[in-house]
Amino acid sequence: MTEKEEFIEKLKKRTKKFAVDVISLCETLKNSKATPVVTYQLIKSSSSTGANYRAACRSRSKAEFFSKICIVVEEADESEYWLEIIQDADLSNKKDELKRLLKEANELTKIMTKAKNSSYGK
Repeated sequence: MTEKEEFIEKLKKRTKKFAVDVISLCETLKNSKATPVVTYQLIKSSSSTGANYRAACRSRSKAEFFSKICIVVEEADESEYWLEIIQDADLSNKKDELKRLLKEANELTKIMTKAKNSSYGK
């Protein structure tokens, strides 16, 4: 396996773990009127990050890759947004895990943005 292939596989696992960890966090959130809406949106965006990254990896053309990776960037950034909402609304007692997931969402957004930018115009 090449270094690039290893990186891709690690990123597939990382995005999947991110979604699973987000689901676990959502199971522990405080009950409020906002919690179902926030958890629904966050679970959708975090799981879509990994699903669309996998789709990008299977793309049939550079244009299709670019299109899918743009979606990945949007979904990772949206995940960070919803995690910030949880933080700002004080919906979680798991402050350390929330902080870790915010960092992970930010890192994934940066990685995917770099992939998007480096593929643009090629």
